[in-house]
Amino acid sequence: MNILTIEGLRKNFGVKPLLDAVTFGLADDEKMGLIGANGSGKTTLMRIIAGIEKADGGRIMIPSGSRVAFLPQNPEFERGMSVLDAVFDQGDPNLRLLHDYEEATHALTASNGSDEALLARVFELSHQLDVTGGWDREANAHAILDRLGIVDTDALVETLSGGQRKRVALARALLLQPDLLLLDEPTNHLDTETISWLETYLARYPGALLLVTHDRYFLDRVTNRMLEVEPGGVKKYEGNYTRYLELKEVQEQLAEATEKTRQNLARRELIWLRRGAKARTSKSKYRLERAHALQEGGRTGPGAGIELSAASTRLGKMVLELDSVSKSYGDKTLVKNYSHILTREDRIGIIGPNGTGKTTLLEMISGRIAPDSGKIEVGPTVVVGYFDQEVRALNDSLRVIDTVTEVAEHVRTADGSLISASVMLERFLFSPAVQYTPVAKLSGGERRRLHLLLVLMGAPNVLLLDEPTNDLDIPTLAALEEYLDTFAGVLIVVSHDRWFLDRTIDNILRFEGDGTIRPYPGDYSAYLEQKARDDNAFAVAAAGKPSVKPSSAPSLPKTKVSTETGKAKNQGKLSFKEKTELTEVEKRIEKAESRKHAIEGELSSNPSDFEAVAALSHELGELTKKLDRDVERWADLSERA
Repeated sequence: MNILTIEGLRKNFGVKPLLDAVTFGLADDEKMGLIGANGSGKTTLMRIIAGIEKADGGRIMIPSGSRVAFLPQNPEFERGMSVLDAVFDQGDPNLRLLHDYEEATHALTASNGSDEALLARVFELSHQLDVTGGWDREANAHAILDRLGIVDTDALVETLSGGQRKRVALARALLLQPDLLLLDEPTNHLDTETISWLETYLARYPGALLLVTHDRYFLDRVTNRMLEVEPGGVKKYEGNYTRYLELKEVQEQLAEATEKTRQNLARRELIWLRRGAKARTSKSKYRLERAHALQEGGRTGPGAGIELSAASTRLGKMVLELDSVSKSYGDKTLVKNYSHILTREDRIGIIGPNGTGKTTLLEMISGRIAPDSGKIEVGPTVVVGYFDQEVRALNDSLRVIDTVTEVAEHVRTADGSLISASVMLERFLFSPAVQYTPVAKLSGGERRRLHLLLVLMGAPNVLLLDEPTNDLDIPTLAALEEYLDTFAGVLIVVSHDRWFLDRTIDNILRFEGDGTIRPYPGDYSAYLEQKARDDNAFAVAAAGKPSVKPSSAPSLPKTKVSTETGKAKNQGKLSFKEKTELTEVEKRIEKAESRKHAIEGELSSNPSDFEAVAALSHELGELTKKLDRDVERWADLSERA
């Protein structure tokens, strides 16, 4: 059964159609990803479905009585509204009951339990939760608030940061438990741990989901259908984002074959034209018209997208050195006694919970703020390009082309060619018509894309990207990743986008939350594997057990079913030789884990000695491989012991 049916939806933007002939359906348990370039109408479509905007034509059908929740990119709240009022949407009776219960318990706590009227009120509301079965929902509400980091529910929403307001709006949408959940960029302002939790939550969500996000791992793990918004309507693809890419590749191959056929036919027709054929008969007139059409029918579609070419200023041997740098705000230490020497080959990803100092480190490297202690030395050839979270202050009265030429009229690419500002704008999907319009008319995503272009036009050789994936569409992100592949300079990225990190960086720096910055060799996926091993070792050690043994209790003899008789038979006990081997394997594992722990300590305590770090990282990799083999052998022998 469809929870949402759309037929022939139209929406104009001035005289230009933004959405045209949009037709699709969404089943009541389906999870659909909505993708397309910035300005294609994704957010407008979501707002129309949510009832915030009106369409210019077509029909939208949602079954009567169905609950719909919408998370916008930039949520707005009434002035004076508390977090408690905002989270527990009072339009829903069940949430109203939870709101009243939470409000009463907060007030009772504030009175130290001495207010008898409040005590009676809490008792009555508790009884109503008993009758309505609301305690499960109350527990779920607290779990969601906890995972989203919403602690102070008495605070006024207007005092919160943009990221905190987004979390409050997300909590409200999830707590409503709607039949149709509309999420527009839900991962913006969330750290990687929270995004992983949200992935799991939505993958198990029983209702329908329509999702707009640039986070490709998120799309891959949550959705089971893709809808691409493009001029002239939408295209539907069965499967997740990976399957979408596979199907798009097939389409591009077909388009290339069609284009090749068109070019060959155009070449033959051009030869015919040059022979001076007389356009007198209807047949020759037809051929003349067809020849012109073939020449003008250049390729459009996927291959006509954004294209970047890496440009950077030559970088000397001395890049940048941080020596015992510290930074605090009030009594909160964000960076504590941190030292690091950047080399020309560094490609670093910075991760960690929100508010732990990631942006502060970039601000110090860029020179915008000074450390409280320590020093930062910058090489004489360094040209820093900083793409920060805040959209660059632009002169709205200037035309787009003039905004770019103020930075540079031309840029020299990696292959030595010179590209004009106008051509670079076209490569960033700013058509000639848009280039000569005022900046004030650009959408938020277009302003973000223009900001990125301005940074790259400066030909930096040290590139700082702070949450670069926010508000950029997937085609722009893919092109940026391709650009970074050929970027001949230092790259430092703060991001929660795991796909982007895996695609662009070689080492991870994780902010631990107490001013400590811990290095991890490898990309984000390698970091996750290492963290899982560390967490497992810590959990086992906390339980007081050897870290390699799953249990201190003797295991039962392993049995298996014979394929011939169908009867279970014992695999048998260990031989004397195998018992000896088991003892030796356990000793090797204990020795290897001790060395592994020592290496990790050395990597954390002295990350600036790059020769030592390289040697230790290599040793750690070899040691881990050997340890994995020994643990596997130990498991096999111990199961049979």
